[in-house]
Amino acid sequence: MISTRLDGKRVLLTQSGDFMGPALNEVFSQLGAEVIADPRALDDDPALPAAVVGAAGRIDVLLIHLALPAPSTPAGEISDAEWRTVFAHLVDPMPRLVAAVLPQMIERRSGRILVMGSAAALRGQKRTGSYSAARGAQLAYVQSVALELVQHGIQINAIAQNFVANPTYYGAEVQANPRFQERLKREVPLGRLVSAEEDAQFAAYLCSDAASCFVGQIFPISGGWANR
Repeated sequence: MISTRLDGKRVLLTQSGDFMGPALNEVFSQLGAEVIADPRALDDDPALPAAVVGAAGRIDVLLIHLALPAPSTPAGEISDAEWRTVFAHLVDPMPRLVAAVLPQMIERRSGRILVMGSAAALRGQKRTGSYSAARGAQLAYVQSVALELVQHGIQINAIAQNFVANPTYYGAEVQANPRFQERLKREVPLGRLVSAEEDAQFAAYLCSDAASCFVGQIFPISGGWANR
């Protein structure tokens, strides 16, 4: 039986202190991975993604984890500055990270890349035009690039999540709000938030040797919200 553990694997986790970063770090470490956790946002310096990859050394798994609180802006009021800021945080670092890690993965003919994305790209929501567009660009990139990388033994996939318990969007105060609890019952078939650990456990599975058949797949984790 092929193992779902990550023993001996070196995992580079970007923007590790935000959003899903702490849960991913904890779960991957528990499963035996050596996690190189870099807390920095990668939006300001175009050279930083390559520097982060270079400093990490050998990378078996690249966790592209890019986070930014979603602006809530009516379509007619989305400024050029907002659009550029959102794409600079969530989209621009992706090809830089991938280009930097590819040479070593191609040389070994093995590697996993997983993008922690958002289900906002799969189902429309009001006032999220810039954010949803950026998250959609992430998923389109994964689906396209996967077709090139698989011939080198490298797999890239993505998780598209929403209604996952994390302090960025759904902290304790939000969860305790009766209006939010009613929203969960109304919009999420599961009837509750997906836990951060459940999300991270699935991410770990996708990066394990047991998950070797996925190419450019987008996996919604949203308690059924994205499927409605």
